[in-house]
Amino acid sequence: MIYPKPINGYLFGLLLLIAGTSPVLAVDPPAIEAGGHLLIDVHTGHVLSENNADARLEPASLTKIMTAHLVFLEIEAGRIKLDDLVTISEKAWKMGGSRMFIEVGKQVTVKELLKGLIIQSGNDSAVALAEYVAGSEEAFAQLMNKEAARLGSTGTQFVNASGMPDPGHYTTPRDIALISRATILDHPDFYAWYAIKDYTYNGIKQNNRNGLLWKDATVDGVKTGHTEAAGYCLVASAARDGTRLMSVVMGTDSIDAREKASSELLNYGFRFFETRRILSAGAALQQVKIWKGDTEQVAVGVASDVYMTYPRGDKESLQAQLLLSSPIEAPVRAGQQLGTVVISLKGEKQKSVPLVSLAEVNEGSFFSRMTDAVMLWFE
Repeated sequence: MIYPKPINGYLFGLLLLIAGTSPVLAVDPPAIEAGGHLLIDVHTGHVLSENNADARLEPASLTKIMTAHLVFLEIEAGRIKLDDLVTISEKAWKMGGSRMFIEVGKQVTVKELLKGLIIQSGNDSAVALAEYVAGSEEAFAQLMNKEAARLGSTGTQFVNASGMPDPGHYTTPRDIALISRATILDHPDFYAWYAIKDYTYNGIKQNNRNGLLWKDATVDGVKTGHTEAAGYCLVASAARDGTRLMSVVMGTDSIDAREKASSELLNYGFRFFETRRILSAGAALQQVKIWKGDTEQVAVGVASDVYMTYPRGDKESLQAQLLLSSPIEAPVRAGQQLGTVVISLKGEKQKSVPLVSLAEVNEGSFFSRMTDAVMLWFE
């Protein structure tokens, strides 16, 4: 249903009437005993639950999500390859904590090191990859911080690639969610490795430390972490019925506690929220007036699919309003922004996206341009 609401002659509204079920009664999110937590929809970034999400906390091996992300970027840019051979340094070999048990002086492929990093949470593989990519772990940490800033992190500082304790090494649940979200959305093929339950290297088989991979078939990542100072941490992501959620739980007191908290958050999110595409790229939302052109109207829409996260059953409360702030004069390029789509839920603004022309409009004849100029003057 399209209805006009003129303001200065150039405001249009489009009411989205989407068939849906009856709204689900909302409840408060679960109370999580942790240093900080965050629950988001991965596709939209919409926050469903949070507490101390901006607190600076030690990430332990959650650090390796960024380490792997940087290696993925290097591979995708063609600067390194999965079958490249990495000579293991003494520093990497000497790393304590969780390891994949690489040997000093031996050559190991990038692919093997990545699997040791992701599945076995190897501190040794983290250092080996960092040295291969940047020459030293210290230089790699600089790349980590630059990438974290590019992704929008504001409370993060990395000083190593493994997450070993250091007073200057910290992040926040919100920042680690940004980094994990980039991994899922930007590297889907590599992200599938986070669901692998075990990996054998050098005759040593180790299980993935993410226990939810065995307890919940919808969980396919992401990463655990633990040190004495950081406590027990877990970033968990699951996909159900077209919706993907991610929980970040940091600073719990046991493995069971981090898994229980993560499951409660994910189950809450899937029970009471859903994410759907509400506007499709290239679909005409309205025909708008074009002045001084070789045609009088052009179809407008959005350049990319628009998704929304909303309380389950509330589809019919979504509304999109098309705003054109001034008369549109030819020429108009296909894809040119002509206004804004404002999306609201129950009357409250949720997001704005560009409204673009879906076709090209050239200038009209001299006579039509003069006629429109006169009409615009009266407008």
